[in-house]
Amino acid sequence: MRIIIVGQGNVACNLLAAFQKKGITAPMVSSWTGLEEIPQNADVYIYAVADNALADVISKVHVQQRALHVHTSGTIPMSVFGPDKPHCGILYPFQSFSKAQLIEDFSTVPVFIEAKGIDDISAVYTLALTLTPRVYETTQEDRERLHVAGVFANNFANHMFAIAQDILKDTHIPFSALLPLIEQTAQKIKVLSPRDAQTGPAIRGDEAVMAHHLSLLKTEEQRTLYKLISEQIATSRS
Repeated sequence: MRIIIVGQGNVACNLLAAFQKKGITAPMVSSWTGLEEIPQNADVYIYAVADNALADVISKVHVQQRALHVHTSGTIPMSVFGPDKPHCGILYPFQSFSKAQLIEDFSTVPVFIEAKGIDDISAVYTLALTLTPRVYETTQEDRERLHVAGVFANNFANHMFAIAQDILKDTHIPFSALLPLIEQTAQKIKVLSPRDAQTGPAIRGDEAVMAHHLSLLKTEEQRTLYKLISEQIATSRS
């Protein structure tokens, strides 16, 4: 199976490394400068580019029609593939990717797939299995909701870490002092639901502690965020 990865960003680099660990050659082609010379005889073309560039990049790839075309987006529908690409699907690896820190064991990454017909579903499933055993067939609607859930669980959570780091500025306490707390929370929600794992003054209804915390925060944005999230947590008790 000859695979071409279109893109050279975070997802593309991690896919390349994962395929290489499986002994599969999957060269990357730049979505900006390499499309005119893209190999014509590959079996699979994986589009790992930004959502806002995906349709344009796909439209510029012209290869033989038997090839399978898949993209890695969590939000873009399959309709982005035109009639010149009858065999198409989605291979959405659900993880936060970075070039600077490649995923060491891709078999831990869940991959969500979608395709039109049975043959294409089978082909995308087989492709996904070369990366991980955690393969799930999904729908466009469910994949979009998963993407939003991921933003809350990962991107928003990471922003909270950044705020916590800012709060510790001008103290003698390093951000690393928070890591055991963060790691313990991540471990807890493997066995408890997030609601059952919730701790802190908001879930206890400790108004005195929350008022003191608000007095320590230096910006109105932080105070507004603290109050909003605390109210949400308090509501979840009922």
